[in-house]
Amino acid sequence: MFSSMEQVSEGLATGGYLADQVTVAVIYLAVRLHKPLLLEGPAGSGKTRLAYAVAEAAGAQVERLQCYEGINDAKAIGQFDEALQRLYVEFKGKCDAPPDWDVLQAELYEQRFFIAGPLMRALKYSYPCVLLIDELDKVDHAFEAMLLELLSDFQLSVPKLGTIKAKSIPFVILTSNEERRIGDPLRRRSFYVRIGHPTPEIEATILRLRTPEAPLGFHRGMAGLAKALRGWSLEKPPSISEMLDLAQALRLLGKERITTDMRDMLLPLLAKTEADCRKLLLKDGFASLVFDAEQHSAEISECV
Repeated sequence: MFSSMEQVSEGLATGGYLADQVTVAVIYLAVRLHKPLLLEGPAGSGKTRLAYAVAEAAGAQVERLQCYEGINDAKAIGQFDEALQRLYVEFKGKCDAPPDWDVLQAELYEQRFFIAGPLMRALKYSYPCVLLIDELDKVDHAFEAMLLELLSDFQLSVPKLGTIKAKSIPFVILTSNEERRIGDPLRRRSFYVRIGHPTPEIEATILRLRTPEAPLGFHRGMAGLAKALRGWSLEKPPSISEMLDLAQALRLLGKERITTDMRDMLLPLLAKTEADCRKLLLKDGFASLVFDAEQHSAEISECV
């Protein structure tokens, strides 16, 4: 997928993703050594966005498995289409010659009757794809164990179907929001990158790339506000995408900076839980937030 670290760095930058040299190096090594990449960090820090940026930089397709509590092998790997199997049996039964039941039974468990899930589809690409296993911390250890064969040997063993090997080895990216600790067997097989919220300087640069029409100083103000909000111990601190939403909302409103009189209008964009709303509605709470944001903005004024 990549022939050099420079190709990784340039590809990510072209797609608008700013990555440090350590992250670029780990991505390059993981691709070349066929190792899964585990991205761990708070929700909204850009882990999923990085996976798509890697795919875009490599010109690869993305197969995404969105994990959730209670997900099973059928959703992840796939399952046999029982309705199609029954239809096939009925069709064979109507033929002039009686079916050979041993042959028929074998035919029912061929790949043409199997509905592939994301993990199986990733193995069938004739060229490497990016397999994104998103929010792995939402599943249990049994589901993790099911993934080990895929991550170690790039194959899947399915009852009655057999063992399916990869036509081309996918680049596997796992993400975790740290709601549960990922087990050591999976960690041993993966390279690891910690993805935190960006520095104010990097966030201001990201905002500038996404809202280039905004005036000088607007992006620093937004980055300063993001740092202030994340320092307030909110239940739901803002993600990069939420700050982009806020920046675009301000542009639509014709505003170039946040002031204390905008509290009620902007509260639904800044606070996403009742507790966070109450915190910002405290006397002088929003004014204090605006003051903190201006202080942080001034600190990065010479850097961006």
